[in-house]
Amino acid sequence: MKKNLFAICIVALALAGCASSRQKSSEPLASGPAVIDSMAPNPFVRHIFTADPSARVWDDGRLYVYASHDMDPPRGCDLMDRYHVFSTDDMVHWKDHGEILNASQVPWGREEGGFMWAPDCAYKDGTYYFYFPHPSETDWHHSWKIGVATSKEPAANFTVQGYIEGMDPLIDPHVFVDDDGQAYIYNGGGGICKGGKLKDNMMELDGEMKVMEGLVDFHEATWVHKYNGKYYLSYSDNHENGWNDGIEGDNCMRYAVSDSPLGPWEHKGIYMKPTDSATNHGSIVEYKGQWFAFYHNSAVSHHDWLRSICVDRLYYNEDGTIKMVEQRK
Repeated sequence: MKKNLFAICIVALALAGCASSRQKSSEPLASGPAVIDSMAPNPFVRHIFTADPSARVWDDGRLYVYASHDMDPPRGCDLMDRYHVFSTDDMVHWKDHGEILNASQVPWGREEGGFMWAPDCAYKDGTYYFYFPHPSETDWHHSWKIGVATSKEPAANFTVQGYIEGMDPLIDPHVFVDDDGQAYIYNGGGGICKGGKLKDNMMELDGEMKVMEGLVDFHEATWVHKYNGKYYLSYSDNHENGWNDGIEGDNCMRYAVSDSPLGPWEHKGIYMKPTDSATNHGSIVEYKGQWFAFYHNSAVSHHDWLRSICVDRLYYNEDGTIKMVEQRK
């Protein structure tokens, strides 16, 4: 009997050892979806000043943020002239992939440089397409163009290919790729938001751009995402040093909903109150089964034009409306 018990114990220990070995190996274990139970403190990038976060999830399983870069000392937002990329796989540890593009690399750009404002990035057929606004003349107000740089990597080796013909001189490019693979591009500013289709090459318009109808108090920062079959267009409003819908402060983040990526849109309200910065610019993305709202504030510098990117959880009500985002301090 003792021999039998001893043999059973040996077998049990061996099986336990095998299980332990499997857990330490690089092979994934069968389990449910990853759960993000904590995040880095806000702002999650503190070693440089960044703004206008465009968050994307690529096939490597990482979440990437493409951000503009506030220069220190600042002069409004005139001196912004380069872009950085950051990524994470757990929302706690963030990697700075470094600078991916600056104004000196734009052949058609204004001689004085600067004015590299909010960007975006899209992926199709093995190529990453980086979209950025940059004026071509000293009179930057009326000479904005939406440039396109491409790379085979998500965070390095981008080369400027040119700019998209036929778009109005507006800022804040954003590209939404629908479930059927059709890509849509948006840009806007100063109360005008436009959208249209892109050709398969992701660098030419397929038809004309049209005004997005139904938006209330639109200012800039167009971002489109899809949830439960509906299209959501979020944006920054014109809230400047006053009261709007009972909220005091600067830019709020609003959203509208549609059955089509090009509208018409039904305004639903505010999903984020003003930060401590004079501006705000957001993106909304799903990562590992959870939704997140990215934005910027001035919590590190306490200066309106030295901003820092942040992220908080985003939740939906049962009727599909978005709950007010709680900004972590």
